[in-house]
Amino acid sequence: MLSRKDFIYRSAMSVLPLSLAPAIVSCSENNVDAQDDTWINMRKKFIVSNEFINLNNGAVSPQPYPVQQTHETNLKLANAGPSYFMWRKLDQQREPLRKRLAALFGCDAEELALNRNTTEGLNSIIAGLPLQRGDEVVLCKYDYPNMLNAWKQRAQRDGIVLKWVELKLPEESADEIVAKYKEAITPETKIVHVTHVINWTGQIMPVKQITNLAHANGCEVVLDAAHSFAHIDFKLSDVEVDYAATSLHKWLCAPFGTGMLYIRKEKIKSIWPAFASPDSLTGNIRKFENIGTRSFAAEMAINSAIDFHEIIGIQKKEERLRYLKNYWCEQVKSFPKIHFYSSMKKEYCSGMATFGIQGIDASQIDTRLMNEFKIHASVVKVEQLNGIRISPHVYTSLSELDTLVKAIKTICA
Repeated sequence: MLSRKDFIYRSAMSVLPLSLAPAIVSCSENNVDAQDDTWINMRKKFIVSNEFINLNNGAVSPQPYPVQQTHETNLKLANAGPSYFMWRKLDQQREPLRKRLAALFGCDAEELALNRNTTEGLNSIIAGLPLQRGDEVVLCKYDYPNMLNAWKQRAQRDGIVLKWVELKLPEESADEIVAKYKEAITPETKIVHVTHVINWTGQIMPVKQITNLAHANGCEVVLDAAHSFAHIDFKLSDVEVDYAATSLHKWLCAPFGTGMLYIRKEKIKSIWPAFASPDSLTGNIRKFENIGTRSFAAEMAINSAIDFHEIIGIQKKEERLRYLKNYWCEQVKSFPKIHFYSSMKKEYCSGMATFGIQGIDASQIDTRLMNEFKIHASVVKVEQLNGIRISPHVYTSLSELDTLVKAIKTICA
C-alpha cells in the first residue's frame, strides 16, 4: 500500500513527462529558468482562472489538486456522521500533524498549536501576554494592521506604551535596521514585535540580529511569520524568537482557514488563551486549541499540503519564487517613472515585490492592470508607500509575467 506522501508524489508527478519530473527536486538557482517546462507542468496541478492572471498570491494561495481532493474526501466523511467522524476519526490525526508541522517550523511539537490563521495566533499571544501599565512594546508601522490593532487595543485597555520604529522601505542594511530597534528599546521595554517578511513589499527583516538585541536587553520577541513560512528557507531554531504565528493557506497552499502558533515551552504557562480553557495557566500548548467546533476536514488536509511542499523542497521553492520576482523586475526597472519599494538584494527580498509609477496613484494602476490586461494584484497604500505588490507562486507562468511587463510598460508610457 502506498504511503500518503508517495500517493501525493505520484499524483503531483502524474502530469509531468518522466524526463522532467525529477527536475523539480534537482534544479538550482542558476538553472531554475532552464527547467521552466517542469514548472509549467506543475501549473497543471492547480486550478487557474481563465478570467484573469492571479498575481496576488501573497493574500491567500490556491491549493493544488491533491490538497483539494484530500479536503473534499475529509468533508464527505465528516458529513456522513459529523460528531463521530470529526472527533473520533479525523481528529485522531492531530498529534501526528502537530509533529510534522513542528519539524517544518523548527520547534518542539509541544510548543505548537493549530489554529486558523496568523491573525488568530498572534492575537492570542498579544492578548494573553501578562503586560502591565507602563510596559513598552517596540514595533513598526509596516507590521500587519491586524497586529497593530491588537497592540493598540492593549494600549487602550491596559495602558501599555507603544514605541514605533521608523523604517524607510526598502531597507538594505541589517546594521541600520537593528540600530533603529535599539534606539526604541528602553528599560521599560518588555516586547519587540517584528515581521519576518513585511507583507507590503516582501522586505526580509534581520530577525536573528533583532532577537539577539532584544534578548540582550531583557525583552521577548513576537514574530509574524505569515510570509516567511514555506516561502523562504528558515527554521524557528535559527531565529530563536519567543512567540510566533503563521498562516498555512498562504505559501504552504493548505486549505483556507488553517494556521499555527508557537510559544517557547517555558513561556506557555504564563500566556492566557484568547478562548477560555479549563486550565488556562497550564503549560499545555493545546489550551490554545480550545476554540469550539473547527474545520477538521480542512485541518487534516494540511498533511497533503506538507507532502506537496516537500516534493518541491523549500530551497527549490524559494529559488523559483525569487526567479519569478527577478524575471519581471529586471525587465521593468529601466522603464521611465518606475520605482521599487522592494530591495533587489537577496538578503532583503523575497518572492514578492512592490513597484510604483511616478505621478500615478496605485489605485489607478490597479484599475488599469485589471481592466486592460486582466491582472489581479494588490494595492499598497500605507505610510509613504503608494504602489502595486506583485506576488507570483510556483504555478505562475513566464508568459503571465510577460503580460505584466507589457502592462507596466504601457502604463508608464
